[in-house]
Amino acid sequence: MSSPDGGALVLVGPMGSGKTSVGKRVARALGWSFTDTDALVVRENGPLPQLFATHGEAHFRALERDAVSRALAGGGVVSLGGGAVLDARTRSDLAAHRVALLTVDPHVVASRLGGAGRPLLDGEDPLARWQRILAERRPLYEEVADATFDTSSGPLSRVVEAIVTWAQAPLPPSSPAQSGIQETL
Repeated sequence: MSSPDGGALVLVGPMGSGKTSVGKRVARALGWSFTDTDALVVRENGPLPQLFATHGEAHFRALERDAVSRALAGGGVVSLGGGAVLDARTRSDLAAHRVALLTVDPHVVASRLGGAGRPLLDGEDPLARWQRILAERRPLYEEVADATFDTSSGPLSRVVEAIVTWAQAPLPPSSPAQSGIQETL
């Protein structure tokens, strides 16, 4: 099932902020569908590291843009890849949806970045690269976000509950798509 108003509840944020884990739980709590745009790209085109190595980042971004467009049209809870906000059309499309920014402290994300599958962190100190990427993208995340939720500490269930409560709050009548509220947990 998708969201009652037909729009999506979209999770944005840097790599390792918990968009997929939180998104699945939020969707389950709300009884809505869940879509992870990176998973869509992988399912249709193969593993991200191979995709980046074979076709490059520009090709991946085009595939990502298509996946984001389809996911937003489907409604429910949508987790965007960390770089999806780089596309101006995606940022524009997000104005019609509720967008939650998930944040995480660098000292916490270091343990979450282990393992393969993050091609943009290859070739150097992953945490230093993550911090540079976040610095570049932070203004875009903040531009599209209606609310901010930190995933650095405490039980994940607390973040999920806060997002569910926020998602169930009625939209103000002055704005058909966005709440315009900034919340920080």
